[in-house]
Amino acid sequence: MMTVLVVGAAATWAMVGLIWIVQVVHYPMLAEFSALSPVNAAVDHQRRISWVVGPLMAAEGVTALALLVERPETMGPVSAWGAASLLGVALASTLLVQVPLHSRLAKAHDANVARRLISTNWVRTIAWTARGMLLAAVLATG
Repeated sequence: MMTVLVVGAAATWAMVGLIWIVQVVHYPMLAEFSALSPVNAAVDHQRRISWVVGPLMAAEGVTALALLVERPETMGPVSAWGAASLLGVALASTLLVQVPLHSRLAKAHDANVARRLISTNWVRTIAWTARGMLLAAVLATG
């Protein structure tokens, strides 16, 4: 089970790095440049980012579920459920908030929608960062 924890933590930390780049660099650029070519900017983002986040999110999901069923001795149930819950928050925000906002930007540039994309993405940024810190703390105790 330690291997599952390590794989899950590695996928999470890859997502932490990615979500911070998206939050601080990519989304502000997307908000600015999508005015020039809204459909191309939004569609290209969705197409390109899926190749990166898809496998990482899949690894996180599988390992989070596995750790709810069986954990290493160093990981208590509160940590397992806390990490899974933080992943749930990030994924729910992705599906319910960010994806619809991206879809709106793919139809036409809207500065208010772009600003909402950036401001609401803090939910994912904080959730993934907290998940990464929680898993790192569990690994540090092992």
